[in-house]
Amino acid sequence: MDNLTMMQQDFDQLMEALKEIQFFKPGELCVIGCSTSEVLGHKIGTDSSMEVAQYFYEQLMKVSLETGVTFCFQGCEHINRAITIESDALTKLRDYTKVNVKPVRKAGGSMSTYAFEQMVNPCVIEHIQVDCGIDIGQTLIGMHVKHVQVPVRVPVKQVGEAIVTLCTHRDKLIGGSRAHYQ
Repeated sequence: MDNLTMMQQDFDQLMEALKEIQFFKPGELCVIGCSTSEVLGHKIGTDSSMEVAQYFYEQLMKVSLETGVTFCFQGCEHINRAITIESDALTKLRDYTKVNVKPVRKAGGSMSTYAFEQMVNPCVIEHIQVDCGIDIGQTLIGMHVKHVQVPVRVPVKQVGEAIVTLCTHRDKLIGGSRAHYQ
C-alpha cells in the first residue's frame, strides 16, 4: 500500500470516528489546521501537497453535507494563521476582521490555498472563535476554538505521518462552590 492510499484510509477512518461520536453538529463551525508536509512525513512547511489538500477538502465537504457543520481553514504562520472561510458563513460570527491576503502554497499552506480556490465566495479573516477543531500535524489551532477547550479522543491518532489533535469546547463554569450547573 502506498503512502497516499494509507493517508486516505487514515483520514476516512478519522472522519468516521468523529461522525460516530457526533463531533460534528449542524450549524457549528469547525476549524481545520493541516500540515500536508507532516502528513507526508516531512517537517511542517517543507513539502506542501495540493494533492493531499484536495483529498481532505473533498472529504470534508461530504461531511459538511452529511452533518451540517461548516468548515473553515487555518493558514500557516506566514499569514498569521488567518482563517479562510466562505463569506456566507460570516453571518454566524459577531466579531471578525477581514484581511487582505490570498493563501498560496508557500504562504498559507496547501490546505487553506486549496480551500480558497474551491470556495464560491472565499474571504480571509484574522481571527475566529469556533465550536471545535481538527489539527493535523500540530499546526496550533487552539487560538481559534472557544474557551473552555476540551480534548477529544478517538482511536485514530495519526493521518499519514501527522499527529492528530482534536478539541471541542464547553461552557465556562462560573459561580464557585455554591453554584449549580446544568
